[in-house]
Amino acid sequence: MKFAHLADCHLGGWRQPELSALNFQSFQKAISICLKEKVEFILIAGDLFDSEYPSIDTLKETFNEFRKLQEAQIPVFLIAGSHDYSASGKTFLDVLEKSGFCKNVAKFEEKNKAIILEPTTYRNVALYGYPGKKSALEIEEIERIKIQDSPGLFKILMLHTTIRSAVPNPKIKSVDDTKLPNVNYLALGHLHINYNNGGKVYPGPIFPNNLLELEELKHGSFFIFDEGRIKKQEIKL
Repeated sequence: MKFAHLADCHLGGWRQPELSALNFQSFQKAISICLKEKVEFILIAGDLFDSEYPSIDTLKETFNEFRKLQEAQIPVFLIAGSHDYSASGKTFLDVLEKSGFCKNVAKFEEKNKAIILEPTTYRNVALYGYPGKKSALEIEEIERIKIQDSPGLFKILMLHTTIRSAVPNPKIKSVDDTKLPNVNYLALGHLHINYNNGGKVYPGPIFPNNLLELEELKHGSFFIFDEGRIKKQEIKL
């Protein structure tokens, strides 16, 4: 099994034209690497866009990149993040999905105060997801999630949130990840860090999202899972 894990692309997020161009070029580079590496599928763990209403130019360029993946028969599975989430439940991710370019795996129902995540199956994989929300409103909800079991399948849970083991600071609101459902791979987004701890993974942003990150991170990154090995891919332009 070989798949790519991206998060926090924040397409359309920079006001400065030069940095906005670098941001999108970093996304293009990530897609190019995925094509070259012949990954089976791609995960995007939230914040594909920097807002719930990206510009027409951003959408046109993004659709073009997804078209390349569609032509290569590489499916994309994603969830909404705190930036591209809409309280109405409708986002431009729906447009991408309706166009056949991706699948939003955030399928769930509430039952007896629990939030039951339903699987999206692809080959020998069961994918589960829950969206990020503004002001960390998803944290209390995530602690109530359970998953419908998928016996015999490789289980991936996609979340856009802060987990406690990655930020052990009691002042920062976070999810107690020891209480999360047991899965084979936890595909995370939201924290702009490189973190890999026992299959709990933050890949970092595709491109730094502000000037401070530009100084600290220098460039973007994502991860490729290849037969159990999790390899960091740096995007240096």
